[in-house]
Amino acid sequence: MDYSSSSLISIFIIVAFTSIPIATSIPFILLHGIGNQCSHQDVTLFTEQLRNFSKSEGYCIEVGDGMWDSWFMPVEKQAEVVCDKVKEMKELGKGYNIVALSQGNLIGRGVVEFCEGGPPIKNFIALGGPHAGTASVPLCGSGALCVIADKLIKSDIYSDYVQDHLAPGGYLKLPNNIPGYLEKCRFLPKLNNEHPGERNSTYKERFTSLENLVLIMFEHDTVLIPKETSWFGYYPDGAFEPVLLPKQTKLYTEDWIGLKTLDDAGKVKFISVPGDHLGISTSDMNKYVIPYLEDKSLRKGRGIKCMTKHQLK
Repeated sequence: MDYSSSSLISIFIIVAFTSIPIATSIPFILLHGIGNQCSHQDVTLFTEQLRNFSKSEGYCIEVGDGMWDSWFMPVEKQAEVVCDKVKEMKELGKGYNIVALSQGNLIGRGVVEFCEGGPPIKNFIALGGPHAGTASVPLCGSGALCVIADKLIKSDIYSDYVQDHLAPGGYLKLPNNIPGYLEKCRFLPKLNNEHPGERNSTYKERFTSLENLVLIMFEHDTVLIPKETSWFGYYPDGAFEPVLLPKQTKLYTEDWIGLKTLDDAGKVKFISVPGDHLGISTSDMNKYVIPYLEDKSLRKGRGIKCMTKHQLK
C-alpha cells in the first residue's frame, strides 16, 4: 500500500470515530436535609444509588461540619458556602443537576437564584422541600445539640438572634403573622420574591433558566406543615386553612419567581408519592428521579430494581 492510500484510510478512521457522538452524562450534586451530613450512612447510600442507577457522577456537598451547621448556620449562609464550592469544582463546569432533600431544597434554590458566576444548573429534583415555608418546626429531640435547637424554636422565631443562629428560622412562615414574617424573616421572603415592590427580576430569570423542576411531595408527610409546601402550596395569609394548591397562590398567579412561566413551558413536574417525609422507595426513585440524572442514550431498556424504602433526613 502506498503512502497516499494509507493516509486516506487513516483520515477516514479519524473522521469516522470523531463523528460518533460520545455519551456523556451531566454530574449531579446532592444537598442533604437538616440534622444530617454527607458521611451518614443513609446519605452515603442514597448518593451511591443515584450514581449507580443513573450512571452519572455525583457529589454530596457538605456545609461546614454537617449536622451542627445544618441547624445553626443561617440558610442563606449555607447557600453561599455551596455556591463557593460548586464554582471551584471543575467537574461541574459544563453544568450540573441538583438533587435536594428537605431543607437542602432551599439551599439549592439559593444557589440557583443568588449564586453569581456559578456553572449552569440543568435539572432541579426537589424531594420534600419547604418551598413555600413551613408553619411549624418539629422539635429536634435529645442530645446537647437538640437542647439548644429546641430552645431557639420555642423562642421568638423572628428575632434577630434566632435569625442569626437557627436555620429553620429562615423559612418558618406563620400565617397568623405575615407582617412579622415579611419584615424579620431574612431568607424565604427574599428567595420567593415576596416583598411587594421589590421583586428581583434576576432571581426570576435564573429560576426560569432551569430545564426541569421536579417537585416531589410525600403523601403522609408529618414534618412539613402543610405537606403541599413541597409543591409551593401553602396557607392563605392570616389563616391556617384551607391549604392553597400551588396554582391558587399569589406566588404562582403573579409569577413572583417564574414558577408559572416554568409550568406553562411544561418544565414543572408535580409528583406525589406514598410515604412519610423523604421515605421514597427505590422504584419511585427510578421512576421520578433517575430519568433527570442519566444520559438520555442510556434510558432505553434500563431495568428497575426494586429495593428497600429509603428514610432520609
